[in-house]
Formats: sequence, structure tokens, C-alpha cells
Amino acid sequence: MSRRHSAEKREVIPDAKYHDIILAKFMNSIMYDGKKSSAEQIVYGAFDIIEGKLKSDPLPIFKTALENVAPAIEVRSRRVGGATYQVPVEVRTERRQALAIRWIISAARDRNDKTMVDRLSSELMDAANNRGNAVKKREDTHRMAEANRAFSHYRW
Repeated sequence: MSRRHSAEKREVIPDAKYHDIILAKFMNSIMYDGKKSSAEQIVYGAFDIIEGKLKSDPLPIFKTALENVAPAIEVRSRRVGGATYQVPVEVRTERRQALAIRWIISAARDRNDKTMVDRLSSELMDAANNRGNAVKKREDTHRMAEANRAFSHYRW
């Protein structure tokens, strides 16, 4: 890791249909082997299913799902005098968003629905309603941080 300067943030181009940068980041995270069109088909297909079931615009539901999954605090390992402590720290905004995206996608991939479109739409609707594995992951992270609150004085 270079000590001279941090890497510049790359500019993410908004997606074609909804012109949203966060949705474009979500698609980029779903993408395998540079197949962006497949990722777009999956996300837009999931949005179509959500729109059909809930009869409303899917973008606010997507944003609500991300907000419900994003963690406020997490634990980080810190070595102090030969012992490793799990120290609770607040999560930066960019990392919150990245973790929420990652957790929703991994929870969707672990579901048992037939296609990825169905899995993703189900997971997004569950996350928007504070259910599902991605929300459970956030709850577990918060519970872990709460349990290790005694070590918060080791924060750096």
C-alpha cells in the first residue's frame, strides 16, 4: 500500500434508465466478468417485478432497502499489548453504502428462488420491509458492536 497519497476516486457513470449513480454502483457490484448488459438485465428485471407487485416506482424502494441494510457501527480488530480486541467504530458513509450493496447482493445470491431476477427482487422487497438476510446481517453487526462496547476506549 502506497504511503505517498491515496488513490483518486473513480467517477461512476449513472445508469441508463433511472440516471442514478447508486444504482449504477449496484449494477457494477452484481456484474461478473465485465458483463454489464447481463447485470442491467438482472437489476431492471428485478425492478419490473417490484413495480408489478407493489404498483409503485421501484427506485424509492431500492433506496429504502439500502438505508435499512446500511450499518451505523461495526467492529474492527485492534491489537493492544498482545491481545486482540474487537473495537466498535462508526462506519464512514461510503463504506456504509458499499457494505449495504454487498450484503444485499450476497443475500440475494444465497436465496432459493429460480432466477437471479426473482432472488434480487425478493431480497430488495424484504430489505425495504426490514426483513431478510441482509437486514439480519446488519442487526448481527450492531449486536456485535454493542457487545464489545466496553472496548470502545481503544478506538484510534
